[in-house]
Amino acid sequence: MISLALFFFMVSFNIILPELNDYISELGGGELKGLIITLFSISAALSRPFSGKLSDKIGRKKVMYLGLFVGALVSLIYPIAGLFAFFILRFLHGLAAGFFPTGATAMVTDLLPKEQRGIGMGIWGTFSSVGIGFGQIFARYITSTIGLTGLFFVSSILALIAALMIINIQETLPRTEKYKPEHLKLKLQDIFEPNVMPAAVVMFGQAISSGIVFVITADISGFLGIENKGWFFGFYMISTLFIRIFASGLSDKIGRRKTLILGLIFMVISMFTLGFSTDVSSYTAGSATGISSPTLFAWTADLSAVERRGVGAGTLFIALEVGIMFGSLSTIFTYNNHLDSVPLVFSVGASFSVFAIIYLIWHLTKYKTES
Repeated sequence: MISLALFFFMVSFNIILPELNDYISELGGGELKGLIITLFSISAALSRPFSGKLSDKIGRKKVMYLGLFVGALVSLIYPIAGLFAFFILRFLHGLAAGFFPTGATAMVTDLLPKEQRGIGMGIWGTFSSVGIGFGQIFARYITSTIGLTGLFFVSSILALIAALMIINIQETLPRTEKYKPEHLKLKLQDIFEPNVMPAAVVMFGQAISSGIVFVITADISGFLGIENKGWFFGFYMISTLFIRIFASGLSDKIGRRKTLILGLIFMVISMFTLGFSTDVSSYTAGSATGISSPTLFAWTADLSAVERRGVGAGTLFIALEVGIMFGSLSTIFTYNNHLDSVPLVFSVGASFSVFAIIYLIWHLTKYKTES
């Protein structure tokens, strides 16, 4: 049920993404496309320390509900927003994305036995990836049927459905506290879990590519004559399903770090394939990634102390959001809204994945155990 809730949540905020580039252009801000993802990522990253601490204090479910209800409300307001208000809403939508996954990931970590975290996080991550794919691929069909306002309304309804999914789920935090204002006072230890920093470093390097993909793939679809702007993520969803069917338990067998190195090699190949694609087939082939993220969450669970799983999950998500933000911001300097700049854009993403591979090789030689 938690995985189903994650699926509907991911569909909810991804279903609007393919249309936002055109939407912001209609509002007169076409040159600011990179901010669509950047503002979202900044607020999501800022919210992670609060959501991580709160999930370890007041409970996983309350943090999840807060993210879902904010997401549902923001989606309803999008259609009446001007350009400035639109960017405020993107910031608020990022707060929603910062709360639900953090609480949910801490809850999943509570439930999974250590020896099956790799395959368990593979299942968890698959629901996330399928949600991204569903949202992106069906956005055009929904918009053409009921319009952009209808699309935002559907987004809101999906967030509320996710809330219904978790009503009967029992809280997994053994001892919950009543909310107190001092829970929002943060110390450095509430922001970062030092034990999970190795996983966070790798997540940052990988997430830069994700930020680039979120900004650019809708435009590349247009350059190649693909009407559905969510085309890439539809095939990303399909490839992820197949990859995780065969590889979801791989890290339980050969180790988290070796699995991550393999996944990042695929990421580098994907980035160069996308960057230099000149036809639909090569562009589609670049969507075949999907090993790394579940392995990073399993590694984070291994590294986190039981009483700090919320902060640990928050630390990993901060690295994710900062990476996405960095990647999306890089497009402002490397992308000129023409196909000829695309190779440079994706080469930036590939270079940071190479950095993450080098870091993992160093970590393997320096530390013999993974936790």
